Amino acid sequence: MKFVIAPDKFKGSLTGFEFCDAVEEGLRHVFNDAKITKMPLADGGDGTIDVVKHYIQGEKVAITVNDPLFRPISASYLYAAETHIAYIEMAEASGLKLLEDADRNCMNTTTFGTGELIADALERGAKEIILGIGGSATNDGGMGMANALGYRFLGDFSKELEPIGSSLNRVKSIDASQVHPLLANAKFKIACDVSNPFYGENGAAKIYGAQKGASTEEIEILDKGLKNFAKVALDTYDINLQKIKGSGAAGGIGGGAIIFLRGELTSGIDLVKELAHFDEAIADADWIITGEGQLDEQTLSGKTINGVVISAKQNNVSVAALCGSVSISIEQQEKFGLAYVNSIVRGISTLPQAMASSYTNLVNASYNFAKLIQ
Repeated sequence: MKFVIAPDKFKGSLTGFEFCDAVEEGLRHVFNDAKITKMPLADGGDGTIDVVKHYIQGEKVAITVNDPLFRPISASYLYAAETHIAYIEMAEASGLKLLEDADRNCMNTTTFGTGELIADALERGAKEIILGIGGSATNDGGMGMANALGYRFLGDFSKELEPIGSSLNRVKSIDASQVHPLLANAKFKIACDVSNPFYGENGAAKIYGAQKGASTEEIEILDKGLKNFAKVALDTYDINLQKIKGSGAAGGIGGGAIIFLRGELTSGIDLVKELAHFDEAIADADWIITGEGQLDEQTLSGKTINGVVISAKQNNVSVAALCGSVSISIEQQEKFGLAYVNSIVRGISTLPQAMASSYTNLVNASYNFAKLIQ
């Protein structure tokens, strides 16, 4: 019997690695001689950097960059010298987590620090850069990132503009004469799990601006700015960002990455599966055991379990999901393609109690699943 254990984390409770250990412990009580392959996964959210590190065998590199308000901070990324692959999470340099509530206003924030991380990776020898763009504090269309890589954004009278959200509406032209010379030699993959357009009712500013500190009036200004920026990009590069799904991700850096990095937008889980060689690993498996903290309707779209199920279907492998809580119907489970679903919670408990007992509960749930299929 071959099992592949391929979970996301239980947020605030278990890492993906701890999930794998707990499930293996439960399975071994029944299938002592089973072949068990542990493959923790992630979808580009919190914790992805540790999962990616596991697969690319990279080392963390820490440098001083600008935070969203141009203040110096230490930020890190992964770099694997042997394969020349770098993994960068923009939230490390340009994330909302870096700002106090009172400092949050995406009219004034920048992705400049993210560009500094990219520049350092290029100079270190990176030929492939994976950029995770979740959790941003910004709405600058990628101006800051591009500026750190040598692009200049010009307004009236060819005056260079500060690369922040409030400048978007004043951009008249883009000067690429001083772009980083190594940029053209690298391939960029962008982990993007939203489909928002660049601007408009479902665009970057109107959907995400409020949570980044923008007022109703400022959101309108930012939206008009993104529309102007998209027009300049169309006139300059003949690329219509508004027609590209995901261009509005992370305050428009999804679109900025397409324009300035020649990046390819793809789902976070697909990128992690590719790095892990996941499809090859599950080809002869009998079961995949996956899980996450909460299995609900959102799981059916772009999350880790969804990525697992897609690969499993292509390889005719059954999938069991062991989760902290489960709130999908039988019909949704059938449609989703999960052969077995169970909440690991035992008895009546509060959420803190359930989270504190996650490891033991998961061992027990895995043991009982193994007994069932024995």
